[in-house]
This record gives sequence, structure tokens and C-alpha cells, in this order.
Amino acid sequence: MRAFLRNAGWLIVVVLCAPMLVAQAKLPAPPPILPEAFAGWERSAPAQKGSDPRRLDATSAPTLSEDRFADFEMATYKVLDDPKDERTLTLRAARFADAEGAYAAFTYYRQPRMQREDIGQLAASLNERVLFLQGNLLVDAQFSQLTAMSGTQLRELAGLLPKVTGPASELPTLPGRLPRKAAVAETSHFILGPAGYAALNLDLPPTIVNFEKSPRLLWARLNGDGAASAEILMAEYPTHIIAMERLTAFEGLAAAPGTTVVVKRTGPILVLVRGRISHSDAERVLASINYDASVTWNQDTGRAKRDNIGSLVVAGLTLAFVLFLISVGLGLMFGFGRVFVPRLWGKKRGPGDDDGEMIRLDLNRH
Repeated sequence: MRAFLRNAGWLIVVVLCAPMLVAQAKLPAPPPILPEAFAGWERSAPAQKGSDPRRLDATSAPTLSEDRFADFEMATYKVLDDPKDERTLTLRAARFADAEGAYAAFTYYRQPRMQREDIGQLAASLNERVLFLQGNLLVDAQFSQLTAMSGTQLRELAGLLPKVTGPASELPTLPGRLPRKAAVAETSHFILGPAGYAALNLDLPPTIVNFEKSPRLLWARLNGDGAASAEILMAEYPTHIIAMERLTAFEGLAAAPGTTVVVKRTGPILVLVRGRISHSDAERVLASINYDASVTWNQDTGRAKRDNIGSLVVAGLTLAFVLFLISVGLGLMFGFGRVFVPRLWGKKRGPGDDDGEMIRLDLNRH
């Protein structure tokens, strides 16, 4: 009996877990990232693939993990159909769970000396190295020799990369609040966790930010009394309440001699400006950052008349009530009309063959 019950228990577990196993088995494999050939380049060897960030960058693996790293591909390309041309192109492509993580990795690897390029959604270059962002993909391209067509070739590559749709394709909104005139170009860093924060080597303890509250951070250099003499740190928390709780910790920061520290809260965002910058300039920077909540209705809530069961019930009851009134009206019309209509009709035209009177036979006289 015990053996039967034990086997029955395992059978129940298998039956309950089978749908989940089947669902996982049906999940499609992610598409390959890098193409076999593009814009006059062809792969010289099979691409290296993996899902361990340490194989891509052992030093930065913790930062990549908190940026929701998924997998990578690395491949080297040579010039197509020209064996005499010894130029090479090495591509390292990292795929993340969403565009937010890819953007965080892009700002992590981007260097202040890099120049902005028009490739993909965001791009920066330094000598023969080009770093560009496309959706949830980050591509690091290393040319052995640049040509006038290198940028065009990478733009064609960006168009061939697999696309991501839906919420995963949306870039973070916090970088859009950075005051562009005051910020030093190409110095901003979008941060999702403590590893990326530690890589900045700021003299602000992470306990002030409190990463247990899941904030999104944006840090950048500011032009104050000297070149890049100040900095700005924006922390966006999930709710206004959390931001209000963390405001006290930010306001408790002490200013070093000759420096300014100002803090502002706008909605769920805390803004800190500090460094060798005048108080009026710091206040001007804070005044340019204001949270404006926007609501986007992008999900069917079932409130349309054709989909809402409540509307269907109300329509059914209305129809039933109308039919009830019609039936009652018709009943009254036929019931009372049989008696009154002939009488009214008889008064207008006089007695007729059938004026509604009952026929009586007087048989007692005979």
C-alpha cells in the first residue's frame, strides 16, 4: 500500500510539472546576433557564443550581471572576395534582457574621450574602436584599419541585428532629464546596481543611495567654476514615498571647504549637485530638472463595450425591459380594444350589422 501511495505521489508531481516542462521546451532559442556577412565583410571563423559574462569581460562581469546580461557573440571578419586585403574587423556583441540594461552597459564602457557617432541608436568612437547600442544589444567593433566607409558598414550591420519589441525596447527616461548645457558631454553613467556604482569610485557611500530600494541612478560631470569641477547625481526610486525617506540622507551630506552641496526632490527623483560650483549655478541646474508624470494607456483593460461583460448584462436587461413594455402594451391594446373600439366606431357611423350588442332570443312569448 505504501509503495502504491509513493508511486501515486510521484505520478501526481509528474502530471503537475509536465505542462511547465512542455512550456519551457517550446520556448524558442534566441536568434543569433551577428550575421555571416555584411557590407563587404565575411566571418573568418565560427562565432564564439556563451551566456557567462566572465568570458566576455571577467573584470566587469558583476556590472554586466546587474545590467541583466543574457548572452554574447564574438567573431572576426575579413574583407569579402579580396584575399590581398588583410584588414580585419572584430565584433563583440552582448545581448541584455532589455534596452535599459544595454544602455547602462553602453555608458559603462563609453569613455569621455570618445566622439559621438551616428550608428544605431547611440554610438561613440575612439580611433579604430566603435561602440554602439541597438535595442537590447551592445556591439563593440574594433577595426584593424579605418576607411571612409567604416561608419556606413556599421550602420548596415546595425540594421541586420535582431530586433526587440515591446517594453524591452524602451530606453530609460532618466537620462533625458540631464541638463545638457551644464553637463560635460559623454560623461554620464546610467547605473542599475552597486557594482556599477562602485566602478565610478565616488566618495559617496552606497548606503546613502540604498540599492535595496531598487533605484536607477544617473551620474555626470558638470562645468562649474572650472572644467568638470562639479558633479550631478540623480536617483530615481520606484515611488515618491521612498524618495522622501531617502531625502534626509542626501540632505545630511556635508560640504567640503570651498564646495557647494544642494539637494532637491521632484516626484520620485532625488537630485544632488555638488563640487566647485556657485550656489546660484547649482540652484539653476536643480530648477531645470522637474518630474512630470505621464500616463500612457497601452493595455486593453476590457472596458470596451464589445468586450465588457457588464455592458453585455446591461444591454440584455434593457432589451428584456423593452420587450416587456411592448408585450404589456400589445396586451392592453388587444384586451381593451376589443370592447371599446367597436363602440366608438359605432357612434361615428351609426348602427351596423354587428355593433357589438349581444343577440338575445325572446322565446317566452311562444
